[in-house]
Amino acid sequence: MRTLRTTLRGAAVAAVAASLAAGAAVTALPAAAAPTAVGEGRTMAKASATKQAGPAAHKPARHKPTKPKTPKPKKAAADPDFGPNVTFIDETWTADRINAFLDTVNDEAEFSQDRHQVFFEPGTYGSAAGQDDPATATGIVNAHVGYYESIAGLGGQPGDVLINGALHVEPVVGCPNSPWACGDPGSLTRFWRSMSNLAFNPIQRPVGDDAALPYPAGVAEPHQMRWAVSQAAPMRRVDIRGNLTVFGRYGEFASGGYLANSRVSGTIATGSQQQWFTRNTEVGGWDGGVWNMVFSGVRGAPATDFGQTLSGGAKGVKTTLDSTPVSREAPFLYRGTDGELKVFVPNATTNSQGVDWGTDAASGRSIPIGDVYVARSDTDTAATINAAVSSGKHLLLTPGVYDLDAPLRIDRARTVVLGLGYASLTPTSGNAAVEIGDVPGVVVAGITVDANVPESETLVRVGTPGGGGGDAADPTTLSDVFIRVGGPWAGKAVTSVEVNSDHTLLDHIWAWRGDHGQGIGWDTNTGAHGVVVNGDDVTATGLFVEHYQENQTVWNGERGRTVFYQSEIPYDPPSQAAFMDGSRLGYSSYRVADGVTTHDAVGLGVYSFFNQGVDIRVQSGIQVPDAAGVRLRSMTSVFLNGSGGINRVVNDTGEPAVGSFASPQVVSYP
Repeated sequence: MRTLRTTLRGAAVAAVAASLAAGAAVTALPAAAAPTAVGEGRTMAKASATKQAGPAAHKPARHKPTKPKTPKPKKAAADPDFGPNVTFIDETWTADRINAFLDTVNDEAEFSQDRHQVFFEPGTYGSAAGQDDPATATGIVNAHVGYYESIAGLGGQPGDVLINGALHVEPVVGCPNSPWACGDPGSLTRFWRSMSNLAFNPIQRPVGDDAALPYPAGVAEPHQMRWAVSQAAPMRRVDIRGNLTVFGRYGEFASGGYLANSRVSGTIATGSQQQWFTRNTEVGGWDGGVWNMVFSGVRGAPATDFGQTLSGGAKGVKTTLDSTPVSREAPFLYRGTDGELKVFVPNATTNSQGVDWGTDAASGRSIPIGDVYVARSDTDTAATINAAVSSGKHLLLTPGVYDLDAPLRIDRARTVVLGLGYASLTPTSGNAAVEIGDVPGVVVAGITVDANVPESETLVRVGTPGGGGGDAADPTTLSDVFIRVGGPWAGKAVTSVEVNSDHTLLDHIWAWRGDHGQGIGWDTNTGAHGVVVNGDDVTATGLFVEHYQENQTVWNGERGRTVFYQSEIPYDPPSQAAFMDGSRLGYSSYRVADGVTTHDAVGLGVYSFFNQGVDIRVQSGIQVPDAAGVRLRSMTSVFLNGSGGINRVVNDTGEPAVGSFASPQVVSYP
């Protein structure tokens, strides 16, 4: 999302001051682009370390921790060999041992090639004795969660793994002696980490280097945990028995995020988070919002106030849908009561609300681990994986980077592909990474795809053009699928995700043409489109698409639906001539094709930061046909910094966001 920035322009500072005076949270406003490094392909990749730090927030509800209600399963005699990057923690581990281990896997560099998956067996971990005074708490499980680190419980319910303590994410501390003066970089690059299927009695205190700072970032109030992240850092199926804060202790900038199928008994404090999508969750309260906060099927969600004038003159930024039109929770690994590992695959639902933690036949299906091919990047190739899948196996990708000279081909209906620890796929011969055939019910979750050279036409393809294969009752689903074009190395791909099958569900996608890292440049990491939808009745819930060089999201199919969209225009067009859609100024980020007659989208934000010192304009961030069935709600454009900007929010409607900080809104269109 963001390069690391260090200053705010005067106009932006004034805007922030005005926001604070109105009681709003500090917003993240970029200032200067970081230098880029150019490399060709994976072999040129170089990692650069960025250590973590942290922040605090609001008073929480007290909660007396409870023991797991379900019987603890006994571990089977032998699990499959998951390789060296998967660790299973059980109750024989002391809190000190757990913390020491977690400290060995939470300090990967932002573009490291190492990956980590940590599983907690069912049980209770850490002591609750210090829950009312975290500063003096001892015996708690308390660690940062770093890049390429996924932590999950192995229970059938989140409460089967109860952690007295905190697994938390803190911002980068830019000014250790006065952190309140340095919102940048904060959490703007706290990407690629996740947590799921756990319960927390939150007890958080600073750890590691952070604890020695004059103003530790990791301090939290009693009964509160911090998850100060930006993109590609989902929290799913988590039971937080207290409060959650998702921004830094000192208001550091953040640009996230995604929360689904979770329960937070206390208040979620969002502070400086620019945007946030919450789906099918239960919350005790919600505090804050900057530009675009969307709630779908959330019990306890705040009322919609987007575009309304609030006390102090601020504008409302929250949009709430009573239910989610189409949803399917991500599959996950768990240990059955027989001690065997299984993959649970939730059913798809319509018009759903609140959490669904069921693991019975009414909620989904359990796949025995014996029916799953456990792949390893150090031994498997595209050929060995495809042979296993074509023989009828489901696929589990253990953490690692998989070099693929051919796409992984999924041609059997209802096949499950589950990545652990940010398992990453990179094509090496101009091929796609994943191709799904014209079959229904395929589920792909938890993978990262890195473009490479030579250029790929498409990185992830769902169905073939005109091939059919969709099923409304069992939609092919992509969950937590993250695409990168540039960053680890130079890569090129015309389209990152192409959806041809009808009724496909996209649930939490971040397609990112890199703006920092290795192999970054207008002619180096090339990518025209992040997501292209050709199928009908396709739904996207939580769609993040950034920096592509033409229309970033192109919707050609009928009856498409998007619930929450976040996008930044590319930073680096060298001239207006290089960024023209025919005779139209710039490329709209969200483009619904002219022939489409029915489309619905809600909660869309498109931001600009042209950093080449050239007055580059985008005619509108959103472009749609004027048709009675094409309806959009809660849209905003934002000028972050730099030059030029966005002339209109949607088509010819909305005020400009040009030349200095602005965030015009359009409540509905037409």
